[in-house]
Amino acid sequence: MTVTGGPKPKAVQVAEALRDDIKKMKPGEKLPSQRELMDRFGYASQTIQNGLATLRAEGLIVSAGNLGNFVSDGSAPSGNVRDDIKEIRSQLQALTERLEALENRSEPGGA
Repeated sequence: MTVTGGPKPKAVQVAEALRDDIKKMKPGEKLPSQRELMDRFGYASQTIQNGLATLRAEGLIVSAGNLGNFVSDGSAPSGNVRDDIKEIRSQLQALTERLEALENRSEPGGA
């Protein structure tokens, strides 16, 4: 049985809010920076990234690396496997760094 009506995950909330913003924007317009989105929503960087990843997967936005995210022109979903692999590698690197930081904070042999 599926439970409905519960609170939505934060990344879903981000994606939904940005979907509404995108409806009012023109193709090629730049979305707010990740820092601006973190300030707007009050969520962590990874949560914002996950919300943006959802929109990229839906073909609503395209990422231009350090230049930011832009409203897609809807011509074709991004099917570039190389870009997908780069994105996955970037997210894995971020997760690896977070895990390493957590492991460094834990005390050896502590329970």
